[in-house]
This record gives sequence, C-alpha cells and structure tokens, in this order.
Amino acid sequence: MGIEFKFPILFLLIIPAAFMIYLFIRQKKQMKSIEVYCIAGIRFTVFVLLITALTIPQILLPMKGETVIFLADRSASVNTAENQILDWIEKSVEHKQKEDSFAVVTFGENVSMEQNLGLQKNAINQFSSKINDAETNLEAGLQFASTLIPRKSSGRIVLLSDGNETVGNSLDVANLLKNRNIELDYVLLKNKVGEDMSLSELKVPPSLYKGEKASVSFTINSNVNKEAIIRLSVNNQEVLKEIVQVKEGKNIYTFTHTADVSGLAVFKGEIAAENDTFIENNTLHSVANVKGTPKILIVQGKDGGNLEPIIEDSGVDAETIPPEKLPTELSSFIQYQSIIFNNVPATVISENQMNMIEKAVKEFGTGFIMAGGEESFGLGGYFKTPIEKLLPVDMDIKGEKEMPSLGLVIVMDRSGSMAGSKLELAKEAAARSVELLREEDTLGFIAFDDRPWTIVETAPLKDKKEAADKIRSVTPGGGTEIYSSLELAFQELEDLKLQRKHIILLTDGQAPGGDYEGLIEEGKEKNITLSTVALGSDADRVLLEDLANMGSGRFYDVTDSSVIPSILSRETVMATRTYIEDNPFYPVIQPYPDWANLFQAGVPKMNAYIATTPKPRAQSAILSEKEDPILAEWQYGLGHTIAFTSDFSGKWSGDWARWDMWPTFINHLITKTLPQYESEPYNMTLTKESGTPLLILESTRNKSLPIEATLVSESGEEIKVTPKLVAPGKYELKLPNHSGMYFLSVKQNDQNGAIHTYQTGFTIPYSDEYLLNGPNEVLLKELAKKTEGKALVSEKESFRSLKNKTYNEQPISQWLILAAFLLFFIEIAIRRFGLIALIGHSLKKKSTKNADVVNKAQSIEQLQQRSVKRSTTKEIQSIETKNEKPAAKEEEKQIKKKKAAKRQEIQVTPEERAERMKRLLDAKKRKN
Repeated sequence: MGIEFKFPILFLLIIPAAFMIYLFIRQKKQMKSIEVYCIAGIRFTVFVLLITALTIPQILLPMKGETVIFLADRSASVNTAENQILDWIEKSVEHKQKEDSFAVVTFGENVSMEQNLGLQKNAINQFSSKINDAETNLEAGLQFASTLIPRKSSGRIVLLSDGNETVGNSLDVANLLKNRNIELDYVLLKNKVGEDMSLSELKVPPSLYKGEKASVSFTINSNVNKEAIIRLSVNNQEVLKEIVQVKEGKNIYTFTHTADVSGLAVFKGEIAAENDTFIENNTLHSVANVKGTPKILIVQGKDGGNLEPIIEDSGVDAETIPPEKLPTELSSFIQYQSIIFNNVPATVISENQMNMIEKAVKEFGTGFIMAGGEESFGLGGYFKTPIEKLLPVDMDIKGEKEMPSLGLVIVMDRSGSMAGSKLELAKEAAARSVELLREEDTLGFIAFDDRPWTIVETAPLKDKKEAADKIRSVTPGGGTEIYSSLELAFQELEDLKLQRKHIILLTDGQAPGGDYEGLIEEGKEKNITLSTVALGSDADRVLLEDLANMGSGRFYDVTDSSVIPSILSRETVMATRTYIEDNPFYPVIQPYPDWANLFQAGVPKMNAYIATTPKPRAQSAILSEKEDPILAEWQYGLGHTIAFTSDFSGKWSGDWARWDMWPTFINHLITKTLPQYESEPYNMTLTKESGTPLLILESTRNKSLPIEATLVSESGEEIKVTPKLVAPGKYELKLPNHSGMYFLSVKQNDQNGAIHTYQTGFTIPYSDEYLLNGPNEVLLKELAKKTEGKALVSEKESFRSLKNKTYNEQPISQWLILAAFLLFFIEIAIRRFGLIALIGHSLKKKSTKNADVVNKAQSIEQLQQRSVKRSTTKEIQSIETKNEKPAAKEEEKQIKKKKAAKRQEIQVTPEERAERMKRLLDAKKRKN
C-alpha cells in the first residue's frame, strides 16, 4: 500500500498559506493567546487539506494476479509452427495462478482475437480465425495486444514469432509498451527450411520500338542446386520456355525478345521447380512502352461487316475477335490504342469486362467507337451500363417521339435455388427496366415458386419508384412451377388494347407439364410475344428455347448472372421496336471542319439508324432529319469516344458503304480516338519504406508543376493515390501493400494550359514473407530489452511475477475537502462565540443537567412530606373522635415517634431519596 500525488508541485502553496497564518497571529496578539492559536491552527490545517486535495492524492492498493497476452505469429514464414505455438500456450496456462488472466491473439498482415481476456483455466487447442499470412505486421499485433491490458495497469505480452517483420515498425510500439510498464517476452520460432527458389527481379527496358530486340533478364535466388523451367509471356502470350540449371545462391539469366506489338506490353516472368516451398515468389511482371504502329481491337458482332480490309491501309494493326473472347484483365485492354464495338450486344459481355473497358478509356486514354446495328446501343441492352457511361449518347429516347403503347409483364423465378446474387441481379434488372418505360405504358410483375405471386398488378405505370420498390422487395421462396405463372401473365395481357404486348420469363429450374403450345398460340392471336432467360446450368434450356421460338421472342442462355440487367433492358427496348429509324434520308452535316471537309462532294443517302439522345457535353457532327445524332463524340477522361448510330455493313448505312470516301471516313473515326500521350517523361523507381511500397517519379524535363495520378489494379479496381512533391521534379506516391500488377496514368497541365498525359505499368513484388531468410532474433532481443523483457526458456516463466507491480488507485481528494469544510465551520463558531464562551456553555449545560436532577428529587421530597402530614392529621382526628381511650397517651407517643422517624427519613440526601422512590415505584409496577 502506498500513496501518490498527481501534482506534487502544488505543495509549494503551503509556503504562502503559512505566511498568511503568521500575519494573522501578529495582527491578533492583543486577543487571548489560546483562542488566537486555536483559530490559526485550524486555518492552517484547512489550507493544508485543500492544497493536498489539489495535488490529487491517490492511495495505491496492490492488485492480485498477472495479465498475460499470448501474441502468436501465423505468417507464411512460420506456417509449420502452429502446433508448437499451441503446445507452448497450453503448458504455460497450466502454471498460472487462480487470479491470473490471459488472452490469445494471432497476427499476420491482420490481427485477430482467438481467446478473450479472462480467468479461464484452459487455453484453446486450435486457431479458428482467418489470417492473411502474406505479411508479418508485428507493429499492429503489439498495438492490439497492448489495448487488451487495462489502462494504468502493467502486464506482459508473450510474443511467439521468428522476428521477420515485413510491414510496419515494431520498435516504435516498444516505446509505448515501456511507458505503460508492459513487459515483452518472446519465444523464438524456427520454421523448417525446405527447398526453395525465388524470382527476385525481372528486368525489361521501359521503352522500346516496334521490331527492337529487347534484353530480358531473370534473377533467381535459390538455396539448392536443381533444375528449373523459365517462362516468359508478353500480353498473356507465351514467347519463351527454357529449362535451366539453377545453382545455390544468386543466378542471372538473360534472353532476347523482339517487340512485335505497339502500346503497353506486359511481360510476365515465371519459374517452376519440383518440391518448391513457396510458389508465391515464382512470378514477377514488368511493363514496357512499345512505340510504333497503333494497335486496334475490333469486337465483331453478327452482321456487322468486316472492317479489317478497310483499315489495313490506314497504318494501324487491327485484331478482330468475337465478343465472347473479350479479355478479362485490364492489361489486355490497355495494350490497344482504340477499341471498336461493331454491332455487339451487351448480353454477352459481363459487367466486369465493361468496367475494365471504362477504366481503360477514362484513366489510360484508350479510344472507343460503337457502331450501330440491331444488337447495338439501346437495342443491345446497354442502358445504364459502364459502356453507356463512356459514350457521348444516352440509350433511351428522351425527346417527344411517338411511341407505340406497350404492355410488359415480367415473370421471375423466386424459388430457393435463385437465392443470392442471381435473385438480386434479376430484381435490379427488372427495376432498371421500369425506368425505360413511360408512364402510359402497362407493367406487371409476377414472382413464382410453387405458385404465382403478383407483386405489381398489370396496369398503367403511374409511379415508377413504387413499382421498382415492390420488385426489389421480393424474397426467395420454395419450389418451381412455371406454367400457372405464365398462364396468369397471358391472361392479364390478352384483353388489353395495346399495340405491343410482351412477356419476359426468367428461371433457373425445370418444371415440365402444361399445354405451353396451346397457351402461346392463343396468346399470339392476341398479339402477345414471349422471350425466355435460362439462368445457370440447371435450367431447362430445351423447354425455354422452344417457348421463345413459339412466342416469336428471343432465348438467352446465361452463365454469368451479371448480364441479366442488359438482357432485360434489351428486351424492354426491343418490345417497342421504335428505336430503329428506318426511313431513308440524307444526314445533315454540322459545320465542324474536321468532319465537314469529308463531304465537300456531297452527302450520301442513309437507310437507317438507332435513335439515341446526345449528352449535354457531346458534339454531334452528323444529325438525322429528326435531329437525332448519327455521329456524336466527346472526351471521356483521357480517352476520346465516338458513337456512330448507323452500321458499317451497308444494310443501314446504305449509299455510305458505296461512297468513295467511306474508307477515309472510317479511318478518320479511328484516328480521332487514338490517344495523345507523351513517352517516358518520367523515370520511375519502386522502393519500400517501413514495409510500405513507394513509387518515385522523377521528371526528365525538370518540370515541378503539380500532377494528377490514377492507379488501377489488374482487376480494374481504382486505387486512390495522392502524388507528393518531395523535391523539384520529384514526386512520391504511397502504394497499397499488395503484390500484383498495377497501371499508372499521370496527367499534368503546363503553364499554357496544355494537358500532358503519360501511362505506364509496374508490379509490386511478392512479400519478403516468402523469402527463406531464417529467424530474426536480433529484432526480438531489441524489443525485449526496451521493455525489460527476456527470451523465455520454459513455459512456467510466462506467468512469473512482474517487475513493475500493478496498483489500484483510490482517489481521496473528496474526503480531504470534506474534512476541510468541517474544520472551517468549527473555526467560524470559535470566531463568533469565542473559545471561552463555548467551553462555558458546555459546562453550564452540564450543571443544568445536574440541577434538573436535584429539582426533581426536591419535588419528590415535598410530595412525601405532604403525604406524611395528611396521614398524621387523619390519625389524630381518629383518636380524638374516640374520646381518648385508656391507651390514648401511649398511642400518641407512638405517633410522635413515627413522625420523628419520618422526619429522620426526610433528612437523607435528595439523590438517595430519589433512588428510594425509584425502587418503590418499580416494586409497585411488579406488584401490579
């Protein structure tokens, strides 16, 4: 037990307090000395109590038991030590006392609680949390463990690790532990070292020319002599495969590769060997900017015409693929300078692929062209997609165009098998379709499981938001029964007087039975059409395709549920059939010099186009007679995009396909979309600081103007980065601590307002966690030394007594203040009444009490005397009445004797008389 003061310096206030008391005594020296000294002593005591209370005194009561946090490393470098860790913790807990508490925490890149802090007797026998073992973040682990130990309380952290820290700085946390009197002990873990080789560097020149032979070098580190396979890929195409003999230590292998494509070339190096411990350290990427002929990607849909022969003479390299073979990685898109969608439906392109194209255009300057056709623009299902976002036109018609009256009923499967992303996407798609309808259109929505459920009554659409909310509220149900729901949809549409009536059926199950053919034929007589969507592998494709064919609609076989929104928006647009303007006309050329010069000899006739709405910032260079855009363009981020609402095949473009300037027109389209960016304006260096990757950009032209940077991962995820100017022309960017391929786009405005852009790519290599470096006990010793901990040899040491004991602090300021106030009131009483008066008053009170006792005794004596007198008088009268019998004289003598005896009785002290009277009264009470 002890006491501590939070602000002991305040005790200096006692000096002026004592001086004030001294002055008081001198001033009052004419008063009685006892009273003055008494008041002075009380006042000085009050001052001391109040000053002591201001210092915040606390009584320290020792706490029982120790608090121990077991902090276990579960990173990849100690992935075989899990049983060793659990055994150590279990044996340590066997030696703990009843009052000792403990907790178990594990860490890798993240931290997780395995066992809560408590007085439990047993430790866990297995780890249950999910830890990212790609990094070792000792700093985060120690910070988390320290928060489990109560504030103002000491404790111990037992760290079980190999000491290989790859992220953060644990030495900074050690100072925090020391300030909190937390000891850090450690148990050194030794992982089994197996055979391993790592690709530590892949060097490629950052800038190349097409046709140049580039030198590519592999640096391989190995702890064993063995055979390995080296592979090199460029833009996901394997260009090299060789078997090499790898020696123990550092190995460098150099190869040559001829750059045969222009644009950003992504080089991927790989090594493979038998019995390799870590496969994570076998792959690296590098990026080179190949200058030369621009490369164009043509995504060719049905009946779109062949563009390659037309643009072969334009000086670009063109590659044509069907939409089903679109890439799934961002690097595969940004290697092209422009992308052309030629009558491509959105129903065969995933949402992820669209997002990557949007990123390539916006952040890396890739151009984009969409050409029309029966499966493009609104008819292709691009409403509210990432592709619509990058184009200069909206897919729906927002003008005052005459539209046929439409009745649409969506019949959607809500059975248990639809639960999850399929149902959510289907609901969102249906809600999105509502936005394409007009208020005078008729909408119905039926959800079914083993019976139909009417969610939106088939009626004119008055409130789009209410209808969309009802659709989004659908929840999964039970089984699957299609026919009754489809029959209900036909019944609700058949008697409506509408120009177009359409049903869309979505299901992922099978439900044979019912006269589908008779139902659909009867519906066709009432002008009702039917389209079907098969979701997943369990759907009855044969039945659904037959239903669509019989219903004069379209069948969609969906394997990627992210295309459901595009399908429903396409079906909604197709149901109207008015998006196609198919009356031949002569387009109107707007006075923009870069386009008008092509039409000096006249404007050919055009057969058809798809109606769209230009966006506010778009430039419509060619318009129809109805002022709909035939050709619209705009700048989207760093990329330039163009919408050509007619087609390239000649079916819709009519005389344009036979026009002498047709090849020039198409080549001009492509040229307008090619990116305009500088090559190698910066030198790029990748480094690490406290485990955090840093990218250093140094301007080769000594420009120190601010820059904007955009970082995108291989999967298309945009990562926020802020360039920091650290020196003239030198910029620093903090990168995410995740290995993989990243692409960087840099934009800078010069003094004249001109925009300069630059794009490149780089790879953040795998973590040092996957290098066989052996344990780092030096770091662990330094951490333990800073916190007065040590290396543990046996398990029983985990719960040994702490060097710095823990105390429970009990503040007493309030009691000191209370005592000061009590003394203060006493001092007031002394000054008011005087010390002698107070003492006299006390004595007077005591004598008054004694007088009361005497007065009470005298009263009792008087009563007794009166009683005796009355009884004597009565006896005398009685004797006199009997005329004094012979013995009268004798009796009179006896009476006189009694009176004398009574008088003698009366002579006793009042106290004795009172005591006797009390005994008489008590006796009387007992008798009664």
